[in-house]
Amino acid sequence: MNDEFRRPGARRVGQVKEVTSLSNPIVKDIKSLTNKKDREDTGTFLAEGLKLIIDAVELGWEIRTLVYAKAAKGKPLVEQVAAKTVARGGLVLEVSEKVLSSITRRDNPQMVVGVFEQQWKRLDQLTLEKGQTFVALDRVRDPGNLGTIIRTADAAGASGVILVGDCTDPFSLETVRATMGSVFAMPVYRASAEEFLGWAKRSGGQIVATHLAGAVDYRTIDYDRKPTILLMGNEQSGLPEQLASAADRLARIPQAGRADSLNLAVATAVMLFEVRRTHLSLEAK
Repeated sequence: MNDEFRRPGARRVGQVKEVTSLSNPIVKDIKSLTNKKDREDTGTFLAEGLKLIIDAVELGWEIRTLVYAKAAKGKPLVEQVAAKTVARGGLVLEVSEKVLSSITRRDNPQMVVGVFEQQWKRLDQLTLEKGQTFVALDRVRDPGNLGTIIRTADAAGASGVILVGDCTDPFSLETVRATMGSVFAMPVYRASAEEFLGWAKRSGGQIVATHLAGAVDYRTIDYDRKPTILLMGNEQSGLPEQLASAADRLARIPQAGRADSLNLAVATAVMLFEVRRTHLSLEAK
């Protein structure tokens, strides 16, 4: 990867290029963003789909490179986002479908792909407000789960997602796909377990953790008493004692049948929409 692309914040002069070769160095740079190390080194990531890219640009995310298939040339929305990319100093590539497939690793790729600068929010600058809900995920490992949770948090009106410990990358191509664009709308924070617990203690919020040993039905908790931090455990091992013992309430989701647990994304959705239901009920009174 060349130094210009690797350097976080580096920008090429706004321009449009036509590329047909898979060995083009810029194409190689973009393809390398499927690797976590290269995403971290450059501070960038890939996103697919015209609507998603337009939404991201409108939300103020910095677009570094726009790539579109030749078949999309001349389409008004593609031309508009290309013009905005060039105006912001980004690079626009018109490529063959073969090149686009190699970038996305799909046989039938989206017609438009963007390279964006990552945005991480700082937990030490986060102050909770009444009525807010955050999701904290302990060592979430599955990109599909994380992407679905980010999308669900957005749909449920949550204020952010906090990644605790060694989590999967929210800016991997698989996770971004699963968010369906919500990665651009949902603030994402990261912290060690110690940093999270220190912040949570100072925050004035209540930690509600789901746990198999939870003594409280999740439907009986007063979610309006304080800002709520929903703490969800790792897919395989659940919450470690360090985090579980710090929770204000250990909640359980009653289940019927033989299953003794829910998929992490499903359990998080159940909790998020219960919090939303209680907030809406109070607003209606």
